[in-house]
Amino acid sequence: MWLLKYFASLLFDDGKPEAESSSEGKAVGIDLGLTHFAITSDGSKFDNPRSLKARSKNLKRKQQKLSRKVKGSNTRLKAKRIVARVHERIANTRKDFLHKLSRKLVNKNQVIVTENLAVKNMVKNHNLAKAISDASWAEFTRMLKYKAGFDGKVYIEVDRFFPSSKTCWVCLNRVGSLPLDVRSWQCQSCGTKHDRDVNAALNIRNEGLRILALGTSATASGGKVSPKGGRRKSSVSKVLPVEAGSPTLNDPRAQLEGSRVG
Repeated sequence: MWLLKYFASLLFDDGKPEAESSSEGKAVGIDLGLTHFAITSDGSKFDNPRSLKARSKNLKRKQQKLSRKVKGSNTRLKAKRIVARVHERIANTRKDFLHKLSRKLVNKNQVIVTENLAVKNMVKNHNLAKAISDASWAEFTRMLKYKAGFDGKVYIEVDRFFPSSKTCWVCLNRVGSLPLDVRSWQCQSCGTKHDRDVNAALNIRNEGLRILALGTSATASGGKVSPKGGRRKSSVSKVLPVEAGSPTLNDPRAQLEGSRVG
């Protein structure tokens, strides 16, 4: 017999006016990856929790025990429940991380810019399919979008084919080729040394601000990027995603903390 779980959802009106959408404030670009889950334009890097990989040995062991049980037996039903609980813990751990990180980024920024990734096409790469699915980028961007909308903030997606990694964010010079194993490079035009991921995040932020300045609402998929006004700001303020570091950008032109739009 399966253990039943009940969930309650409550909807109420707090009587407060909805937040109006505004782009006045700090803007951040977010580059998503596998080594680091998210890299922001201010240099912060957040580790990828790899929820499935962290529990893969335990899951494999439980699944092997399940495969040895006689079909239709009570012991097999018990083993199935154990496997289901492991899957549930993995899903809950992943969702907890995504909620906390998305809330942190929305709380700290007024304009959030990401890439419009084609995850369904990316998982066709059999070498990376499991890692990409475990990262759950699509769910993360969905959370960013609706939380920004509720708080009256702006969420923008830039074209997935935008060359964010290959373009120098300082002088806009573009290199012809940049293999994935190259994690840092130096611009031959202006001499700026780049961390590949931070440079990509900066270009994503700047492209989002360019789209916002032009007053366009088109994305790669043709949808609107300016969210409707949501409810009042969330009271959640303490989040605990693991941040690998926030390196200081040496270039004086990279004083990003005070970046504002509008």
